[in-house]
Amino acid sequence: MYKKKPKVFITRRLPKKIETRMMELFDTTLNEKDVLLTEGELIAVFKNYEIIVPSIADNISKKIIESSSEKTKLIANFGAGIDHIDLKTAKNRDIIVTNTPGLLAEDTADLVLTLMLALPRRIYEGSKIVVQGKWNGWSPTHMLGSRIHGKRLGIIGMGRIGQAIAKRAKVFGISIHYHNRNQLPSQIEEAYEATYWKNLGEMVKRMDIVSINCPLTEKTKGMISENILELMMPNSYIINSSRSEIIDETALVRMLQEKKIAGAGLDVFGAEKKLKTELLDLPNTILIPHMGSATVEGRIEMGEKVIVNIKTFIDGHNPPNRII
Repeated sequence: MYKKKPKVFITRRLPKKIETRMMELFDTTLNEKDVLLTEGELIAVFKNYEIIVPSIADNISKKIIESSSEKTKLIANFGAGIDHIDLKTAKNRDIIVTNTPGLLAEDTADLVLTLMLALPRRIYEGSKIVVQGKWNGWSPTHMLGSRIHGKRLGIIGMGRIGQAIAKRAKVFGISIHYHNRNQLPSQIEEAYEATYWKNLGEMVKRMDIVSINCPLTEKTKGMISENILELMMPNSYIINSSRSEIIDETALVRMLQEKKIAGAGLDVFGAEKKLKTELLDLPNTILIPHMGSATVEGRIEMGEKVIVNIKTFIDGHNPPNRII
């Protein structure tokens, strides 16, 4: 148990409500410039602070964690994903790692549904034509898209997010299919009228829309390979709101260029900062800057969970969202 306020460093700006509460509870330092910290800056943080609150954009590497002082005891991650933190090194240094799970499903599902509607109806393409002054008026065959009612959706990863997507898609008359590590209980399948496919390729080649929602692991890295993408129908769409490393982007770009896939909606792509020229030039692709969980409500809930994790820890108890 801490006798005085612990020194806490937050690597990126959080909602004011959360920052204010953390300033009240802890000896908190903010990254006021709100820019990604360099490796050297993160090393300095780990040498001087007891608790660090990073986000998924921070690469908390072995080198950074090994530089930490003996006082560094908790990495309270702002986000559910923890693949940016070297957990093995943290464990070896007796540093506890927590995250903020279970809060992003509804917001991410909203975004995926938005892309599911926008891609077949060519909303983004139509908007660009108007903005660029290239629209010459309505005609019966101009900007024809496809309806989504009656289409088949293949969800890869039927966890909280996948099920939230299924719930929304079912309302639009979309047939739900899914590939998952394990088949879900029959009562869940019945609720969504969902069909389970053990073989990913067999599912993909029958789907009108494929949505990637599984976490990034050693098994899922590169799972949507060139061979899997080749199975997709030429009038089908793919949406990725998970991690860019799950999909073979080089193969995806080629197939979009060759119109072997009708379109893609990507909330994550190529290291996220280094945009590929090929993707930017594709008219049938919607690129958005990792906005899956970007709602005011979601960010506040994540911050509140970070506070609970820290407060529980400094009170001498096991944090509720402890990873290691």
